[in-house]
Amino acid sequence: MLNVGILVFDEVEALDFAGPYEVFTTAARMHARLHPGQPDAFAVRCIARDLAPVRARAGLRVLPDADFASAPASNLLVVPGGVVDGALACPATVAWIAQAAARAGTVASVCTGAFLLARAGLLQGDGPVTTHWEDLDDLRRAFPALQVQGGPRWVAHDRAGRLWTSAGISAGLDLSLHLVARLAGPALAERTARQLDYAWQQTP
Repeated sequence: MLNVGILVFDEVEALDFAGPYEVFTTAARMHARLHPGQPDAFAVRCIARDLAPVRARAGLRVLPDADFASAPASNLLVVPGGVVDGALACPATVAWIAQAAARAGTVASVCTGAFLLARAGLLQGDGPVTTHWEDLDDLRRAFPALQVQGGPRWVAHDRAGRLWTSAGISAGLDLSLHLVARLAGPALAERTARQLDYAWQQTP
């Protein structure tokens, strides 16, 4: 079983975290249906600085499953976007991302979550990075050493496929399904996309 930790913070974009949450929880459900009696494929948790309700962008309230102090190590860390100014200015959040990523086998961002990965020191200048089209120039200005690319919907930042960034909400869904395929097999990813009735774009 792989632990999937999804960061949530005030002003997070709802679909940026809920999309990957739905992909990985549906993948776990489909795996259980296809392989009864076997361990779950994924355990998914929303993780926040503390256990107080998080107010997502547009006002949706989210109850975290764990806080920074109690969250188990994540095999896959997902950092969503939204209005990230507050999270970028929070030393505890940036430090936790760096610490959680150091223990994770795979790290992925959705949309402006790339800013948080960069602030945490996870993105270097020798690999491609992307984010939402509207924020590409801001990412270049904020982190001029990064190789920011527009066009690809998601990119691997490193050759090992450990660090990923994606361009927006639908790209985050496609990247999540891509990671299901990498971590648990393409058949499960395809079954998950079918269950979600989602037209998975398998190429970036």
